[in-house]
Amino acid sequence: MASSDKSIDLDPRGAAPPGASRGGLISRRAFHSVGAWRSDGAARWVFIWPSVIIVLLLSIFPLFASLTLAFGKLVFQKGEVNVDFVGLSNFTTLLFGTERTHLLGLTRTPTPLGWLVLIVVVAAVVGALARSLSRGTVGVGGAVLRVAVALFAIGLAALVAQTMLSDGGRPGSLVVTLFYVFAGIAVTYVLGLGLAILTVQPLRGRRFFRVVFLLPLTITPIGVGYMFRMMTDTGKGPLEPLFAALGLSQYTWVTDPWAARIAVVIGDAWQWTPFVFIVLLAALEGLDQEVREAAVVDGASRWRAFRHLTWPAILPVSVTIVLIRMIEGFKIVDMPNILTGGGPGTATESLTLEAYLDWRTFNLGSSAAIAYILLILVTVIASVYIGWTRRWVEQV
Repeated sequence: MASSDKSIDLDPRGAAPPGASRGGLISRRAFHSVGAWRSDGAARWVFIWPSVIIVLLLSIFPLFASLTLAFGKLVFQKGEVNVDFVGLSNFTTLLFGTERTHLLGLTRTPTPLGWLVLIVVVAAVVGALARSLSRGTVGVGGAVLRVAVALFAIGLAALVAQTMLSDGGRPGSLVVTLFYVFAGIAVTYVLGLGLAILTVQPLRGRRFFRVVFLLPLTITPIGVGYMFRMMTDTGKGPLEPLFAALGLSQYTWVTDPWAARIAVVIGDAWQWTPFVFIVLLAALEGLDQEVREAAVVDGASRWRAFRHLTWPAILPVSVTIVLIRMIEGFKIVDMPNILTGGGPGTATESLTLEAYLDWRTFNLGSSAAIAYILLILVTVIASVYIGWTRRWVEQV
């Protein structure tokens, strides 16, 4: 190559076309690159940014509108509607004023069961706080935040013990919502996991039952509410012969607070169990079954194989499912509204249902304030849950 008469072109861009100078080629490439940049920029402005702006408007405008209503009072005048600023009046009325028993409940001395639950929760929270602070990796701000969260959890436990687990106490919509959330999570997760483990086994007809278990997902929440309203009718519902055989033909669910709450939890669990089931089924089918079968052959019991192999593998998925179920549980409104109407009295009324009823009566300030109390409650509990479960997931 060194003896060749041709010169070596060390320019990686290749040789210029005949009759064209290198400077002209560079200018044309620069022009095309600028044109491509202008084309991409035009596409962003024409297609992406309008969509982003619309989404932000639909998200931010209701947020600021509800915030205005939460700190104001709607005043109807001839030919116009005004919002008068009242400060924290809506929040103080709900938390300390005339609506306190409606939101927080009527507090009384806890029963022995209530004291037991409160002591267990306080011991668990204090122990978790001590372990967190003893690591030495938490700063002053983190320590203050953890203490505040611990006090918040103890306060919620005390409220539940003094209203729901007391003689003469009455839970408010906040405590009822907490009951719906945690009872619903426990029931739906246990049922969903059990059905997923059952249908992942090599059983005959499992494909059919997988389809059957998904049927509740095809029904709207309102339809589920009316269906359970019909099924819980002990006088003329489809289960009337069964209720008559059990001596419950003259029994009405809506007159007993605990029975009404349990009926709401059952209906809500029936609606949400298929979601938990299908996600856990997908997680179980993605596992390596040969490892589990080898452990069983080596002498490990099915429980130990589940505890040390299956459970760590599905833990990240389970954490996500519980988080989604928790957020949806705090927003429950269809089932108590249709099944019991929030009764008897306000025994089955959730926070969302209370906000909806205030909105229907044009008490928009109170409705918006309840919505923000719910937002703060969900944010705090979800953040604590994520921080608590993150260590479990990281250790897997």
